Amino acid sequence: MPRRRIDGSTDLGDPMDQAPGSPPGPQDAQSPPTCYRHPDRETGIRCTRCERPICPECMVSASVGFQCPDCVRNGSGTGHAPGATTPRTLAGGTITADPRLLTKILIGLNVAAYVLQLSIGDNFTQRFELIGSAYYQGLGSVEGVAEGQWYRLLTSMFLHGSLMHIIFNMLSLWWIGGPLEAALGRARYLALYVVAGLAGSALTYLIEAPNQPSLGASGAIFGLFGATAVLMRRLNYDMRPILALLVINLIFTFGMSNIAWQAHIGGLVAGVVIGYAMVHAPRERRSLVQYGVCGVVLVAVVVMTLIRTGQLL
Repeated sequence: MPRRRIDGSTDLGDPMDQAPGSPPGPQDAQSPPTCYRHPDRETGIRCTRCERPICPECMVSASVGFQCPDCVRNGSGTGHAPGATTPRTLAGGTITADPRLLTKILIGLNVAAYVLQLSIGDNFTQRFELIGSAYYQGLGSVEGVAEGQWYRLLTSMFLHGSLMHIIFNMLSLWWIGGPLEAALGRARYLALYVVAGLAGSALTYLIEAPNQPSLGASGAIFGLFGATAVLMRRLNYDMRPILALLVINLIFTFGMSNIAWQAHIGGLVAGVVIGYAMVHAPRERRSLVQYGVCGVVLVAVVVMTLIRTGQLL
């Protein structure tokens, strides 16, 4: 999963045969209840109207507690006609039929970029990897962010240095990104991924030697790690699994010489900040707070980039 320098649907399960408003089905007394739409997912949350157990993907914020999609869709007890209220995720996003679609697209983009790297060779990688300022003999010119190529902060997030590099990153993106996309909604998830990745790139550009290239999706993926930890804390889930996974990755980050730790730390900090805004923003001005915090982090990205560019020119 590490970002390397280079030198050399959930398918929505069929609901249980229960009508909205009916009491939950019997549960094993020795095990936690499971979501009525996703029987493989344990949960401690119940719909405040029909009392059926619901997982984070199915939770729709209400004035008091959470409701299940069926109660919201049917206007159960709200006085509104069915369909008047759009089901929302925990963070206020729209619930979709394929909650992992954007994650699949991001994985596809990373794989496509890696195929281009293999097909075209170093010239392709050198045109889009993150570099402060360096002369590329193959390109015959000085390249880098300091030369006005700010796009490298973004494009480097989709490049990888080896087959194992992309495999680890894409497995992490699938395992962490899919559930997070379902909890946040597509627009908020995409904002988190891109801004966290840019924060990792900007911190790398600020601290790393100007002629040291860097690439990989791990800045963005560490941002997803940070946001997932915040979300699990918000839902009072057991934090030990995500913290153990994060510690293991940080050990690799600082224990191996070919990893750009700046990207990991920058992405992680941005992910925690944005994730907190996503799941704790007050309902009445939720979108303003969520996207406003993303904007603040982007301003920090621009400031770091301008500072480093001024140092190198």
